[in-house]
Amino acid sequence: MVHNIDLQSLKNDVKLNKKVWLLLYKQGSQQSDCAFENFTKAENLVKKHSGDTTKDVLFCSSDVNIVKDIHPEYNISSVPVLIQFEDGLFKNMIKGCHKPEQFNAILERPVFSGTGESDKGKQMNVTVYTTPMCTWCNTIKKHFKEHGVQYREVDVSRDTKAAGEMVKRSGQQGVPQTDINGQIIVGFDRIRINKLLGIN
Repeated sequence: MVHNIDLQSLKNDVKLNKKVWLLLYKQGSQQSDCAFENFTKAENLVKKHSGDTTKDVLFCSSDVNIVKDIHPEYNISSVPVLIQFEDGLFKNMIKGCHKPEQFNAILERPVFSGTGESDKGKQMNVTVYTTPMCTWCNTIKKHFKEHGVQYREVDVSRDTKAAGEMVKRSGQQGVPQTDINGQIIVGFDRIRINKLLGIN
């Protein structure tokens, strides 16, 4: 694992490697220390299981007390968070501390892609705009988790720029709002979400 990678080095590594995993954490915080320890264990499990197939995969970590230029670049307001880059692009963000087996499943799982006819073979980019007190936000995240959908979460109560962009795109302030490959869904519209993601 590459420790305390900075933004410029990260961008270079994202270009050079098929897949890059970066754990942002804050040493001394219970959640962050838990995430760092379990992410390290999961990295070892992946390398043990996969052998040579990890040669194009880079595992990194950065303590936000030391490296201060990454989290503003990706609008990250809380740590720990695991960020996934694939084929040079930002793909996913997973918050919190997870057990080594859960991290391992995340690291070894391919990015979800839709199976619906209209989206066959297309990569699904899913962003969910949420607030901490929103119950429907938790419902939609649970729905994605149950169906193995990887998504990026943006807390608009802490990110005013993202909140402004969300309202500009949808014309509405309510959450959750979900962006699936550029299509905005306001609220938890299960039928439309499932159709766009190819969930039966």
